[in-house]
This record gives sequence, C-alpha cells and structure tokens, in this order.
Amino acid sequence: MAVKVITNNDTTELDAAKIALLDVFATWCGPCKAIAPIVEELSEEFADKVEFFKADADENGELAKKLRVMSIPNVILFKDGKIASRHVGFQDADELRTWFEGNI
Repeated sequence: MAVKVITNNDTTELDAAKIALLDVFATWCGPCKAIAPIVEELSEEFADKVEFFKADADENGELAKKLRVMSIPNVILFKDGKIASRHVGFQDADELRTWFEGNI
C-alpha cells in the first residue's frame, strides 16, 4: 500500500480511518527525506492494519497549524480521528518501528 498524499489541507480520508499515521514533512528538510523511506516501508508492512498519509507542511499550512506542528519531521498516529501519539524529529527504522508498534 502506498502512502497517500494529503493536498489542500483535506483530511477527509485521514479522519475516516480507524488507525492512521501521518508524516508531516517539507521538501527542503533533510531528516524528512531520510525518514520517508522508513514510513513507506511501514506502510507496506502494516497495510492491513493502518492507513498511511503524508502532508507537506509548506503546502498544507492550515493543517500543520491545526495539528500544532512546530518541527519536522512530525509523525502523528491517529486512532478514530484523534491524535493518539506523536514523534518529532528523525528516528532510524528500528526506533520508529518500536514507537509505532507500541502505539497501534
């Protein structure tokens, strides 16, 4: 399963998901570029349990503000449309997987 891209601050699909992970990033952010393939890998591994999304903070400023994103990368786990957990900053694959599995 591919990571779905949020555009125009539209969180309709994200809000409807039972469990969802949102990667808030910026194209100019080095740590964001490094974490992106890890999120993609998780999306393949957990495709049957979690929906995965990504949103460029620069292009989705209203969403970033609404979610109180102050630093990126900002990976947010939602359960039933509500924030369940959040991690800010780069994590390697093992760290991100441990955080993710511990919260789903």
